[in-house]
Amino acid sequence: MSSTTATQFMPVIATASAAKDALVVSIHDIAPSNRPAVAEMISDLARVGARVCSLLVVPDYHHEGLFTQDRQFVFWLRELEAQGHEIVIHGYFHERPSSPNETLRDKLITRFYTQREGEFYDLDYAEAFRRIVSARDLFREAGLTPRGFIAPAWLLSAEGERAVREAELEYTTRLRTVRDLRNNDTVSAQSLVYSVQTEWRRATSLIWNSTLRELLKNNPLIRVGLHPPDWVYPRIKRHILDSVIEMQTVRTPTTYRDWIAEKRMEAARS
Repeated sequence: MSSTTATQFMPVIATASAAKDALVVSIHDIAPSNRPAVAEMISDLARVGARVCSLLVVPDYHHEGLFTQDRQFVFWLRELEAQGHEIVIHGYFHERPSSPNETLRDKLITRFYTQREGEFYDLDYAEAFRRIVSARDLFREAGLTPRGFIAPAWLLSAEGERAVREAELEYTTRLRTVRDLRNNDTVSAQSLVYSVQTEWRRATSLIWNSTLRELLKNNPLIRVGLHPPDWVYPRIKRHILDSVIEMQTVRTPTTYRDWIAEKRMEAARS
């Protein structure tokens, strides 16, 4: 690794307090087309105590065009990063075409569970590496400093994870884990996430996330994964904000980047 690259990947100072457990709120699927909705989410979350979030930005969301073509969007992301929010690479296109050789399990995961958006579910190494490096360079050229890569729907193959590591990004997450790729440390931390496509999914999400929050209350890290459509439904939005209000009284809101940096510093001191 060159000295320039090594500097780019030095840990940042963490915001998490050693006296409290951590809360990471992440907003997924960010693109120029949903900037107003995401801005509202960030403002609402800050109002209830989550003043920093991990912001998962898609380079070319559903082939709508590279986010860098929108200069105001790029400037907005730079401002958010300067305020302490984290910019994370979130796939490349955030979509996965159907394959004629899919198994029933593949169809259930990529069509029912992910609505054909599990882009990195079964990409081979070469294509995964190409997309990740292209995204990484695009973000850097835009003046952003991503440290992590999170696959759409948290579906990342083993070959995809190898590509993330060899692209010199520092971490990834899946639905149930956070993985520091620098030291191969994997932490169990299932994310709360809401499904809002239908009324029965919304009702189930409210029950499930209340239960999961209680089950995870003793975890050092609780994660809440949000999507712009969550804010369309008042009951879902209210549940999220009430949960953040409750959790941030005993947890420090932070980002994946800063939480991992804090874990590394703790390991170095021990």
